[in-house]
Amino acid sequence: SQGGWAHPPRSGEELSYPGGARGRVATPSRRKEPAEVARASVPDASWPLPAGGVPGMSYWEEASWKAQDTLWNVIKQDPELRDKFIPDIRMFVHNGSISMSEWNRLSHFNNPFGFMDYSHDGKSHHLHTTSYCISCAVVGTGGVLWKSRKGREIDSHDYVFRVNGAAIKGYEEDVGNRTDVYVHTSHSITTSKYLLKKYNYTGAPHDKGIKYVMIPEGMRDFKWMIGLYENERDTGRRPRTYYSGEFNETRFYVLHMDFLRYTRNRFLMSRALNGKWWPIVRPTNGAFMVFLALQLCDKVDAYGFITDEHKKYSNYYYERGANTRVIFYANHDYYMERDLWKTLHELKVINLYQGEP
Repeated sequence: SQGGWAHPPRSGEELSYPGGARGRVATPSRRKEPAEVARASVPDASWPLPAGGVPGMSYWEEASWKAQDTLWNVIKQDPELRDKFIPDIRMFVHNGSISMSEWNRLSHFNNPFGFMDYSHDGKSHHLHTTSYCISCAVVGTGGVLWKSRKGREIDSHDYVFRVNGAAIKGYEEDVGNRTDVYVHTSHSITTSKYLLKKYNYTGAPHDKGIKYVMIPEGMRDFKWMIGLYENERDTGRRPRTYYSGEFNETRFYVLHMDFLRYTRNRFLMSRALNGKWWPIVRPTNGAFMVFLALQLCDKVDAYGFITDEHKKYSNYYYERGANTRVIFYANHDYYMERDLWKTLHELKVINLYQGEP
C-alpha cells in the first residue's frame, strides 16, 4: 500500500456509506423544501474531445493511444492506482440524470454527497458531460505561491483551474492571470468577495468564455442555482451579479454527487468520518478541483496546495508572507490531503509545486 492512501471499500462499493456511519443511513426525506433547479440548454462550449472520448476505444486503450507521459498512462501501469481511479466516473449532473429512482438512491447520502433531507420535484439541471483536456494547472490559494514567480508557467497551460478566493490582481507574477475553470460553492463565491476585499479581490474570475463549476454543498446551492437560471434573488442577493456578466447556462456545470463520493471514498476517507462530526467532514473545494482536473486532463500541475513545509509560509499567498499559519478547520482533513498530494506527486500522477529548495 502506498503512503498517503485512504483505504475505502473495493470494487462496486465506492458508493457505500463510510465506515462507522452505516447505522446513520436514512430513508428518503419527506421534507417540503424542494431541490428545484431550472433546466439549461445544451452547452455550446466544447471541451477538447467529445463526450465519451475516442469512439471504439476503452478508457485504458485510449490512455495508451495518447502520449506515453500522460497521467492516465501512469495510472494504467500501477495496479493500485488503476484499482482506485475510475476513468468514466459520472462527473456532472445533467438533464434527466436525476430520475425518481436516482433521487431515492442519492437520498441515502448526506450533502454534498447526496440528497438526504431533501424532497424530489422532478426537475434537474442540465450540464454537459465532458472529456479531458491536454495540460492543466490547478491553482490553490496556499502561501507557498508567494514570491514563487510561477505566474507565467501557470498561464502556459491549456487550461487554468482556480477555486474559492482566487485573488489575481497584484499577484499575477506568482499566480498568473488566466482562469478557464472556476470551482466554487455559493458560500465561497459570496463570502470571498467581502472577506478578501482588502487583498484587491473584487469577485470571482470572469474571463471571457470561462466555465463555472459548482460543488452542490447543500440546499443553499440548489436555491442559488434557481436564482441563477431564473435571474431572481436568493435571500436578498441576485446570484448573477457574482459572475460579472459572464454567467452563461451553457458554461455552467454542477459536479455529480457520485463524483464527490468517489473522491472522498477512494482517496480521502478520513478517520474523522467515524466521529461525532461525520456529517460535515468532506474534502476541501481544492481537492474536488484537483480530481476534476485529473478526470479531464492529460497532465496536471498543482500549485498553492498544502505541503510538508506549510509552516514556512503564510496561510494564503495574498497575505504576502504575513506570519499566519494554515487553519485546520474541523470539516476537512488537511493532513490527509497533504499526504495524498505528496503521494500522487511521487507517483507522477500530478506535479506538485512545493516551493523553492
